Amino acid sequence: MEQPNAPAIVLLGNGGLATARRVQALYPQARVLGLAGRVEGADECYAEFGETLRELYRSDTPIIGLCAAGILIRALAPLLASKGAEPPVLALAEDGSAVVPLLGGLGGVNRMAREIAATLNVAPAITTSGELRFGTCLLDPPAGYALADIEQGKRFVSDLLGGEAVRVEGDAPWLAAVSLPLADEAQRVIHITAEARPAQRDELLIHPRAAVARIIGKASAEAIRQALADAGLAPLSLACLLATRERMVDGQLAATATELGVPLRFGADESALPPLLREADGIAIHLADAPLEPATIGQPRGRLTVIGLGPGAAEFMVPAARQALDEAQDLLGYETYIRMAGPLRPDQVAHCTDNREELQRARHAFELAASGRRVVVVSSGDPGVFAMAAAVLEALDDARDPEWLRVELQVFPGVSAALATAAKAGAPLGHDFCLLSLSDNLKPWDVIEKRLDHAGAADLAMAFYNPISRSRPWQLGRALEIVRRHRAPETLVVLGRDIGRPAERLSITSLGELTPEQVDMRTLVIIGSSLTRRVPRGNGEDWVYTPRWYR
Repeated sequence: MEQPNAPAIVLLGNGGLATARRVQALYPQARVLGLAGRVEGADECYAEFGETLRELYRSDTPIIGLCAAGILIRALAPLLASKGAEPPVLALAEDGSAVVPLLGGLGGVNRMAREIAATLNVAPAITTSGELRFGTCLLDPPAGYALADIEQGKRFVSDLLGGEAVRVEGDAPWLAAVSLPLADEAQRVIHITAEARPAQRDELLIHPRAAVARIIGKASAEAIRQALADAGLAPLSLACLLATRERMVDGQLAATATELGVPLRFGADESALPPLLREADGIAIHLADAPLEPATIGQPRGRLTVIGLGPGAAEFMVPAARQALDEAQDLLGYETYIRMAGPLRPDQVAHCTDNREELQRARHAFELAASGRRVVVVSSGDPGVFAMAAAVLEALDDARDPEWLRVELQVFPGVSAALATAAKAGAPLGHDFCLLSLSDNLKPWDVIEKRLDHAGAADLAMAFYNPISRSRPWQLGRALEIVRRHRAPETLVVLGRDIGRPAERLSITSLGELTPEQVDMRTLVIIGSSLTRRVPRGNGEDWVYTPRWYR
């Protein structure tokens, strides 16, 4: 089965951080979210508590709030009247002394409360009548099983709470250790079957997800439902779809799996599947005796995501990049950037390489993703600006490997160093500008000089990446000579070092005063156009901006 969304552990203050980390150890993919300005050391920061909670709730993300239960309820109250299914929502005392499940009874909230309480060595504050009486939530069967009819199920549990006895037909191993009122002659029955039929008034019908639909031809969701019906199976008995590896790029098939709410797997040997029950119209139905674990059938389509961390501060990372990191099994990148992307979970594998091994890193990433893994290649700034996105596509272009072409490849943007520095300074790139790397590792220096000359003549604002290094101590000086042919000495220059990181430093100087000694490899240099100007901030410092108009 596909995994539900990872929980969000939400903090209002630093006092609960240690408890939050203990809970995160229980749910390694969980994110610790801290209120900006009040929580230090969280995985992510947020600015507004109520809207953050509501957005998590809308996205069906389990919420573990280290705060009073009333705060959570008031924040989510506007959404409760219109919401059908709901994610688990729990209140957790900052010191871990109390665990209170609030919402999401059918989403496993009581199960999560028991798990967290066991980790913290406390008793969960469970108030659900059926669970207190029987020791399990009959309406929330474990992974691999699906309840046929929730409304019928509620009536059934009500009958048991009213004193009715029950018997179990079918394989339900999780019920062996609970306290049900069992009787061999009971009229009420918990029925575990893949059979397609409506639930009766006196039964709780639960379907084991034991069927595989092997797709041979084209198949819509409706066609698969019909194939299951023709085989006498309930739609909820479906565990996964299976297709050949060549169909990994079939977007319609992926959409069908999403519509059916089941994983899509590829490449399993037919001999390793459960017995064939029925085959017709391009769909073969296989049925096992017990619930199947789709992760053991073939492989998923691998995914390779190239992300940019932004300048370094967590709040400047785009949410899609953060989600990709949370979902990753493997992370590849320069060691400094991998550390910035952390903290990593124990189950995540970091592949750290030297910053000069981009193509080798890209090839390794494709090999991992082609095996079905979720892989993230990490850059700083934006991955498409002098970074790994181009290297990944170059590796793909060189190889044209069919296995690599089947990988789900995506590139998520980041805040580039030029944009981060410009924002810190004001708007020096407010009109036409260009970005230039002064490194000649991958292009001849005479090309760099030609581009500098043309950019200077065009009166473009310029941002210099890789401006200087020990192996290239002279090139920035030469670049400034070229620019000075076209710009006056008073032209404004912005220097941003480690912007977005703890040691950030921003300074404003002029082209006439700028010397190479003021710059190192971690400095982003912005040289203004002839119209770039200053405006006071009001604190003794200045903003720098380039007007949108042009004379």
